[in-house]
Amino acid sequence: MNRRRFIGTVAAGMLAGPLLAAPKFKALPTRKFGRTGINVPILGFGCGSRFLMYADEDEAIAALNHAIDLGITYIDTAHSYGGGKSEERVGRVMATRRKEVVLATKLSARTADEARKQIELSLKRLHTDRFEVLHIHNLKNLKDLESIEAKGGVLEAIYEARDQKITRAIGITCHADPSALKTALERHDFDCTQMALNAGLASMTDKMKIAPAGPTCFEHLALPVAVRKKIGVIAMKVFGQEQLVGTVAGEKLLAYALSLPVSLASVGMPKPQFILANAAHARDFYPLSRREREALTKAIGTERKQALNHFFRDHEDV
Repeated sequence: MNRRRFIGTVAAGMLAGPLLAAPKFKALPTRKFGRTGINVPILGFGCGSRFLMYADEDEAIAALNHAIDLGITYIDTAHSYGGGKSEERVGRVMATRRKEVVLATKLSARTADEARKQIELSLKRLHTDRFEVLHIHNLKNLKDLESIEAKGGVLEAIYEARDQKITRAIGITCHADPSALKTALERHDFDCTQMALNAGLASMTDKMKIAPAGPTCFEHLALPVAVRKKIGVIAMKVFGQEQLVGTVAGEKLLAYALSLPVSLASVGMPKPQFILANAAHARDFYPLSRREREALTKAIGTERKQALNHFFRDHEDV
């Protein structure tokens, strides 16, 4: 399916032809990306498992092109997604649209030597000579942090990449251990970070058990460190891998994350209509009050939170 036919299909499926006229769109809101000097749209395109759900290669490329057309220009991929398939897909688009986007990828390596190899391969796959953002992927726990920061660890390689202008910003991501992320952010000179932030996880502890919202969830433990150090924050898992959709309206879930002190939310959008809907929600976003955010969290039942807990406890987006 070529790009023109793809966009036509989206229009027919959504009954939203006027939305597709790009000149009529107001631009997505932007925010500062911490202290980096980069401005980013508040909505990013996640290229992990949800992007890989596009079975047809051309359909996936058309989806990413359409997202960029709509102003979703923060592109979030990783060396390990789909065994490299995600970066290769993104690279097909970067071959012609590299200057339009803020490009982020992540390294699963834990040694400097392996990280350097991954950087070279990622640059090749993505048809670029640089990244705007380079993350250490998926900090698991404090033991994992020890391997990251050890002599000859991956931390050496990403500092080196920033010094050599291969990347403008360096960061670290974490799905399930707020205390480990807090420690990493306190100890090291990261420019950005990516953490799981949603209305369900707001009531999780750092051991990912159900508990009242408090000082041991990402929102209350790791996020304040990032804010204090002027680190750019990317919210991920805002829909809980769709497990929260239906309990709370999607636009409210997105608004919850964007009402926190974050730069943007990176969202996987496995269907064309999700791209249109999320872009519209981002354009119409208004901040929720603390009381409104607390009400959203309370609206998610304990059983659903427990299911979310079980899912994210060992979750890896590869």
